[in-house]
Amino acid sequence: MHAAPGQRVGALEVEVPERDLSFQFDNFVVCSVTGSTQAGMIAGFAHSNRACTVRGIDASATVDETWDQIKRIASVTAAAIELGRELDEAEIVLLDRWHAGVCGLPDQRTIDAIQISARLEGMIVDPVYEGKSMAGLIDLVRERALKPDGEVLYEHLAGQPAINGYTTAFDVEVEERWCSSWLLGARRA
Repeated sequence: MHAAPGQRVGALEVEVPERDLSFQFDNFVVCSVTGSTQAGMIAGFAHSNRACTVRGIDASATVDETWDQIKRIASVTAAAIELGRELDEAEIVLLDRWHAGVCGLPDQRTIDAIQISARLEGMIVDPVYEGKSMAGLIDLVRERALKPDGEVLYEHLAGQPAINGYTTAFDVEVEERWCSSWLLGARRA
């Protein structure tokens, strides 16, 4: 069983308050490893022609296989919910710059994203999945790849228990030095 049918319902749960509040998310960011969560979101938002706003951040390091799986699961889910059309390949956005070359091992960008999320948002993200997708989100914002005044929904997949296995990755001295340089860079932007 995969997450796609539930995420299709999740898309509807997002759209109801958007409608009620006259508000709309411009982008959705989610980590993709098996691709089922992203696939369900794509199928769920396809009915309102918003599937391409779902940006998957690959953490599998098997990008082509993950993309194929997202396409397969999203297509099956779209048929199951009677979308009434085929999904277009352009509706599947899987970004591959943050997987660090291997699933399950964080790189420095991942560690930095974990620290930023904790310090600035009070949000715990893990080094296996969410840290990589948060690194992607941070870079997309820095690069202005997302609508500058737009609203972003970050789909947190609750991997934080994995952080306990990576405690040696967090060097306080490196963290303080990095955070200072990041804040200085953010002020210049």
